[in-house]
Amino acid sequence: MEKKTVYNFSAGPCILPKEVLQRAADEMMDWHGTGLSVLEMSHRGKAFVSIAEKTYADLRKLMNIPEDFTIMMLQGGASQQFAAIPLNVLPDGGKANYVTTGQWSEGAIKDAKKYIEVTECTNNKDLKFTGVASQDTWKVDPDAKYVHYCENETIVGVEFTDNFPFEKFAGQLVICDMSSNFCSRLVDWSKYDVVYAGAQKNVGPSGCTIVIVKNHLLQQRPSKICPVTLEWDTFAKAATRFHNTPCCYAVYMAGLNIEHMLEKGGIPAMEKLANERSQKFYDYLDNSGGYYTNNVDKAFRSRMNIPFRVKCNDDLEKKFVAEAAAEGLVDLAGHRSIGGCRASMYNAMPIEGVDALIAFCEKFKAANP
Repeated sequence: MEKKTVYNFSAGPCILPKEVLQRAADEMMDWHGTGLSVLEMSHRGKAFVSIAEKTYADLRKLMNIPEDFTIMMLQGGASQQFAAIPLNVLPDGGKANYVTTGQWSEGAIKDAKKYIEVTECTNNKDLKFTGVASQDTWKVDPDAKYVHYCENETIVGVEFTDNFPFEKFAGQLVICDMSSNFCSRLVDWSKYDVVYAGAQKNVGPSGCTIVIVKNHLLQQRPSKICPVTLEWDTFAKAATRFHNTPCCYAVYMAGLNIEHMLEKGGIPAMEKLANERSQKFYDYLDNSGGYYTNNVDKAFRSRMNIPFRVKCNDDLEKKFVAEAAAEGLVDLAGHRSIGGCRASMYNAMPIEGVDALIAFCEKFKAANP
């Protein structure tokens, strides 16, 4: 029986390239003649150290990360960094600006308030997070040490591309959660001091969080109440930047995928595909005669996560998701907090997957007028 093609539109863990999965399968029982699976390697052993060091080097090359940044691969998910950031950047307390554009930036500000004084520059909850309020209305504390924002909100599909107002925060550190669009576009590192991202969107499986910190921030000790597993400087000083046992297999898988992205043309190629995939689906939604709708402000539409409604009908959306899954288009349900549908199109999603989704949408529309 011919195996059905399945396209994974999950918001995370992400779709991974078939070539990467096949290589991992080939190396599962015996990594490079060691007789060991990466799953059972010591994280201090020569074999895994070589894997980790290559992953760091390849990521630096892929993302063109300057040498004055340290790359770490930590546990706890991006959400664990919500507390780590104020505890490391403002060890004695202080003030920070936070930009709220969705549920993940809401989580960041909630944790920060436990440790420091926070100014919420904008909160677009009244817009149901479908856009970003005019920058003229933003409240900014000029004495804050840093500004934090989330570049792509996975749940609501809002993304800053080249439209974040860095000029409003002149002289302040810039800290960015890039979890769901990391490795999908070029980054101007001169604008950032800390970038962090859960790997499970564009880079690899869950269990690994990439934290990239300007070196000068690692020269100060974190807050006295900071748990050791959140201390950036402790990890940065440790051998291979692992203070304790990392999620070794997640690091290994991220490394395979980073290498694959380099082979496929690097970030310029990833960005081109991201733009093509998302634009194709947005154009379809916008020209569906109102049958399918995306309510996000076009200036902030995400290239990674595209929420949409089917005639604004909950029952019809459940039918859509079920029938799509039966045809190999899986995980199209919207986040439980907002419902509807959502198509996540991370780096490994081929254009053919978008074409298949559009074809199904047309078929479903014809059958359910």
